Amino acid sequence: MAKGGASYQISSTPVTIFAHLLVISIATLVLVWLLHFREGFAFKSHVKAKIFNLHPLLMTLGFVLFSGEAIIVYKAIPANRKTQKLIHLILHFIALATGIVGVYAVFKFHHERHFPHMYTLHSWIGLSTICLFGLQWLLGFFSFWYPRAESATRAKMAPWHAFFGVVIFFMTIVTAETGLTQKFLFQGLYRSQEALIVNFTGLLILLFAISVGLSVILPRRN
Repeated sequence: MAKGGASYQISSTPVTIFAHLLVISIATLVLVWLLHFREGFAFKSHVKAKIFNLHPLLMTLGFVLFSGEAIIVYKAIPANRKTQKLIHLILHFIALATGIVGVYAVFKFHHERHFPHMYTLHSWIGLSTICLFGLQWLLGFFSFWYPRAESATRAKMAPWHAFFGVVIFFMTIVTAETGLTQKFLFQGLYRSQEALIVNFTGLLILLFAISVGLSVILPRRN
């Protein structure tokens, strides 16, 4: 049994490296998509599409990628536990902050174009995800960082904190994928260069999610 089980003891290091490469690739594709095909992005503009473009920019580069990087901190950064926790906390805060601004941008766009709010599955899952993410961050901050719960309580909470963290992360992935699909259909991107960019972005986001999941379950070896 030990011999058979040993064959599964793959280090998380190559997986985390692959995840970092995917982060760079996804960020590049999103920037190419929004700058080359979608006129860029801005908080204020007479071209309202630029306001909307802040939504996929911030939700993908900020919310999805930073939250994934926060999860793999414990396997990617060779530091003491306290430092890892701090980086984990900061990256998740950046993800939460960019996610909130990204949600604000799409509500602003809908308001200025007089579109209805919260009418798609993407928006329902997305708002649920950002709310759960914020709650998870607050509970984690007060339980594990400051003022911190008692050690016995933290020990009981830790596996649930990790479990719900992964669940919420995969909710962000579902939100991103449904958002890209929604954009694809609404814009009628069939058989175009832009369609390829959007589809490849979706595939790489899926691979990123798988990489993050693998990094969680695989051991880290020096």
